[in-house]
Amino acid sequence: MNSREIIRRCIEFTGPERIGYDFRAPHPSDLIYAGPGRGTGDVYEEEDPEIRRQVPDFPGQLYRDPYGSIWGRLNDRHSGEVVKGVLQDGWELLDSYTLPDLDAPHHYRPVAEAFAACPDLYHVGVLPGFPFAIMRYMRRMDHFLMDVLLHEQEVLRLNGMVVEMLLACIDNHARAGADAVTFAEDWGTQDRLLISPATWRRLFKPSFRVLVDRAHEQNLHVIMHSCGYIYEIIKDLIEVGIDALQLDQPELMGVERLAHDFGGRIAFYCPVDIQKVMQTGDREIIQREARRMVELFGGFGGGFIAKDYPQWEAIGVPDEWAQWARDAFMGLS
Repeated sequence: MNSREIIRRCIEFTGPERIGYDFRAPHPSDLIYAGPGRGTGDVYEEEDPEIRRQVPDFPGQLYRDPYGSIWGRLNDRHSGEVVKGVLQDGWELLDSYTLPDLDAPHHYRPVAEAFAACPDLYHVGVLPGFPFAIMRYMRRMDHFLMDVLLHEQEVLRLNGMVVEMLLACIDNHARAGADAVTFAEDWGTQDRLLISPATWRRLFKPSFRVLVDRAHEQNLHVIMHSCGYIYEIIKDLIEVGIDALQLDQPELMGVERLAHDFGGRIAFYCPVDIQKVMQTGDREIIQREARRMVELFGGFGGGFIAKDYPQWEAIGVPDEWAQWARDAFMGLS
């Protein structure tokens, strides 16, 4: 059973010979990621001085994303945050706005080449976002959280444009040889959704259904990343067909609770919790939690993929601690 089959069986609950692995090189991984994703088409202020003229007082580095929004960051360990949204100054700007060509087929030739070079791995196509994530950057987060209550029709109009772009992106990933598509859309704070569940269901659940349906029509799994507490909508995510949830903080909602309520209905794809467990630096606690996750999430004839957090160093976790988790996930401790 090669890596591609193991991950497929983990996600479909059809009896993989072990859990899935997604650890940073040089450690084992069953998956390969490729796609336009974030960063495609970014322009830094050193290349275009107009960027600094639009946000003169920001104390760090500035860059413009392909949608036209300007991001600021204080160091190079993270992407930063939007400081000037391309549509921030008014919804009337949407009348003349055109989305970037991230759905153009030429972006997917390198994706096809990357997948073809690794035929035994599970191929994950990285979408350039999902509607909420893309729109909140275009309007800026604080504006957009008000928009969902005050400007519903404008939100839905922009949402329709973004969905059409993403449908083409999904089709392109299928042609490139993907087994799944993935997207990152952070919906939770530490203890609740960013908006009410009712508002989420009214404004965003329909586009989830359209996009997931298209992926499934193309025989692709759908993997969703979200930070934060999203318990209230997990049933909805299962209903629209999300196949796997990638959670870096599963203990916010409780590993045992998630497994009890949703195990066998959606796969979980997680490191040992990066907030509540890895930060202890206690080998016994970290390894006990890793073994517990394998037992609870993976006990449904599949259902669990163990992973590394992609930037352990950015959250102060030495690789020695991360290796304790890897060893326990792989049954080496």
